[in-house]
Amino acid sequence: MGSLTRSAITVSGRVQGVGYRMWTLYQARNLNVTGFVRNRPDGSVYIEAEGEPEGIAELIRVCHQGPPRSDVSEVFYSTIPIRGSNEFIIR
Repeated sequence: MGSLTRSAITVSGRVQGVGYRMWTLYQARNLNVTGFVRNRPDGSVYIEAEGEPEGIAELIRVCHQGPPRSDVSEVFYSTIPIRGSNEFIIR
């Protein structure tokens, strides 16, 4: 296992009410990424993802696509401090 990184990711567009959180849960677990996903009051989805840099990069890449019923307009991300998460959950 190499070094870990953690990113804060905000996804905007039609991303609530389309299964985006469940889709993100599946993607993150498939990539061995830990952290959480939650809806925000402004209609965006917020993700904190921790794992190998390659897994985080791939999660960010697929977040631009989202699940079939979504329409992603923007994805913003930044590196944040490691928290040591054990699993990926929906909040």
